[in-house]
Amino acid sequence: QVQLVESGGGLVQAGGSLRLSCAASGRAFNNYHMGWFRQAPGKEREFVAAISWRGEYTHYFDSAKGRFTISRDNAKNTVYLQMNSLEPEDTAVYYCAAVQTMDWQLPSNRYGYNVWGQGTQVTVSS
Repeated sequence: QVQLVESGGGLVQAGGSLRLSCAASGRAFNNYHMGWFRQAPGKEREFVAAISWRGEYTHYFDSAKGRFTISRDNAKNTVYLQMNSLEPEDTAVYYCAAVQTMDWQLPSNRYGYNVWGQGTQVTVSS
């Protein structure tokens, strides 16, 4: 089972960009679908984006479409979330998640993933 460590969070002004990274340690990273979730204070953890084993498929939460891009580099055991045109409403702790599966469908529910990172804070100022 992989272990996940996120990085790249920080403080940015509205309209700015950030790129989050999630480094995975362990074996067979390319057997895992990967996802990004976020959780704002007082709110449920919500799905942001997901990517399949070798990047064949991606899926995004509606508010992320056109602004966020998920990608992965299996040679580096890393998944990325490029976030552009950030808004104050994007402020949250962002979590990386993984699930090892043979199913091509990408989970968009937190219960579809069984490995989680510790999270990285993203704060967007107005």
